[in-house]
Amino acid sequence: MPPAPILLDASRLVWRQWTRRLPTGIDRVCLAYLDHFAARANAVVQYRGFQHVLNRSDSARLFDLLLHGSANFRTRLAAILACAAMRRERDIAGNIYLNVGHTGLNSPHLAPWLRDNGLRPVFLVHDLIPISHPQYCREGEAVRHAMRIENALATARGIVVNSIATEEDLARFARDRGKSMPPCQVAWLGVEPPPAVTLRAAIASDRPYFVMVGTIEARKNHRLILDVWIELVARMGHRAPELVIIGQRGWEAKEAIDQLDQPGPLKDHIREMGRCDDAELHGLMAGARALLMPSFAEGFGLPLVEALQVGTPVIASDLAVFKEIAGDIPDYCCPFDKDGWLETVLDYAGGDSAREKQLTRMGSFVAPRWIDHFKLVDQFLGSI
Repeated sequence: MPPAPILLDASRLVWRQWTRRLPTGIDRVCLAYLDHFAARANAVVQYRGFQHVLNRSDSARLFDLLLHGSANFRTRLAAILACAAMRRERDIAGNIYLNVGHTGLNSPHLAPWLRDNGLRPVFLVHDLIPISHPQYCREGEAVRHAMRIENALATARGIVVNSIATEEDLARFARDRGKSMPPCQVAWLGVEPPPAVTLRAAIASDRPYFVMVGTIEARKNHRLILDVWIELVARMGHRAPELVIIGQRGWEAKEAIDQLDQPGPLKDHIREMGRCDDAELHGLMAGARALLMPSFAEGFGLPLVEALQVGTPVIASDLAVFKEIAGDIPDYCCPFDKDGWLETVLDYAGGDSAREKQLTRMGSFVAPRWIDHFKLVDQFLGSI
């Protein structure tokens, strides 16, 4: 256990739940950290350039609300924050400030607050994708993210990264900008084992189907898979497999979204699910011929891990981070190679040879667990 008290920044979860947004991969990581540290942390909430540190009692109320939700979330949150504003925690010098959601890292107010209060900042860097692949992100995000990473490098007493691939990207950014690297800890993200009842309740279907999981955005490359499905329907007609897309609509993906909204034969072979609880997600994965991950860039890839742990094969882009996590188990395709994806999906939809080979390789897969992640993180924080 770290010798210094923890100030856990809950800002991202507060504002995303306030706006009723569905959890993204980063949100799920924030929730895992909240669950792990809630019993021994004070909450920090950033608002309009100010950092509010809640006392232990108000922090416990806030953490419970964020972890378990409430039908009257906004009312309860407003009450907690109103009380907290009148009784903030003031004795925070020497505390570890832990920010795992990137929130506020581009604010000019954060660094002075950290310095003036004698805090020891530790950040979790999820990826540098807006910097390395700005073409797939919202306008202005590359500049904002560069500010986040520069501020993290300038102020951090330590940085946690989710993969060796992310650590290498971070080191490259630091080197290119003439910045020094703080101490860094690689800790793969974890997943919890799905309940056995979930696996037994694999979603049944009268035809083979494939799943994609993640926000519909340019980086996830839904456009390529939709083009593959157009070809599948043209070749196979009503015998074509179904594509189940699980994820909310995001940004820079107008062409893919337009395809989803167009009437025509593709409609009968695409199921778009903007909302999906964990039980249904695991059931859909467990019954799928394969998970498709044609991303152009990723910092980690939780859906890949979740698919392999329920025994579902994965067809993925040939990214270094996927190979770091899963080795030679998945079948890999270039994210620009539509014909390669088409032939691989056809093989998995009709024949069993490639799929059976991956099922055999899958026997060596051990899913990373949160307990192992936090063993590394706790040891790292103890060294700060």
